[in-house]
Amino acid sequence: MKVLFRLIALLEGLSYIILLFVAVPFKYFYGNDALVKNFGMPHGILFIAYCIFVVMYKNEYKWTGSQTLAMLVFSLIPFGTFYGDYKYLRPKRK
Repeated sequence: MKVLFRLIALLEGLSYIILLFVAVPFKYFYGNDALVKNFGMPHGILFIAYCIFVVMYKNEYKWTGSQTLAMLVFSLIPFGTFYGDYKYLRPKRK
């Protein structure tokens, strides 16, 4: 399941970047909102799934309240889920 969590984090981050930097400019510069419609719903589902996984895994990863809050805030910041994955999710190498 941890692999699924990391995959959700990656896909959520990618969908957010596509929405912000491709779909929204395309909508406002060209007047075509097809990309926003096509990427909006999947991004919303991935966002909700990411938040659920953060809450589900906070005990397993032994996150403090501030670390859990940080993981939730990372979903609101472009490239944030990638940093969260790097800092808190990927296996530690020794």
